[in-house]
Amino acid sequence: MLTFFEKVVGEEPRMKISKKEVEHVALLARLKFSESEKERLTSQMNSILDYMDKLKELDTSQVEPTFHAVARRNVFREDVVLPSIPQELSLSNAPDGDRGFFRVPKIIE
Repeated sequence: MLTFFEKVVGEEPRMKISKKEVEHVALLARLKFSESEKERLTSQMNSILDYMDKLKELDTSQVEPTFHAVARRNVFREDVVLPSIPQELSLSNAPDGDRGFFRVPKIIE
């Protein structure tokens, strides 16, 4: 028996979210909702699932699968090796440089 489905006569089984399931997910997520919020969330989630059922009616056989709805491009530049700051210059303003390293206070006890 399918737990999240309700059989509608003459149609495919469609997903339904119960208030009990909303309470269970809220418990797992450590969220507290009032009774009115639980009712509203249950209604909203069921509306989303009903809309998803409507989308199933569309013919997508000619649509190529994508990961994003719009074309994306990489905005990062190519890695280019450049010279680094010399060690002496990077340590010149350090309050406590020690043997070519930054010396910092111990923070772990």
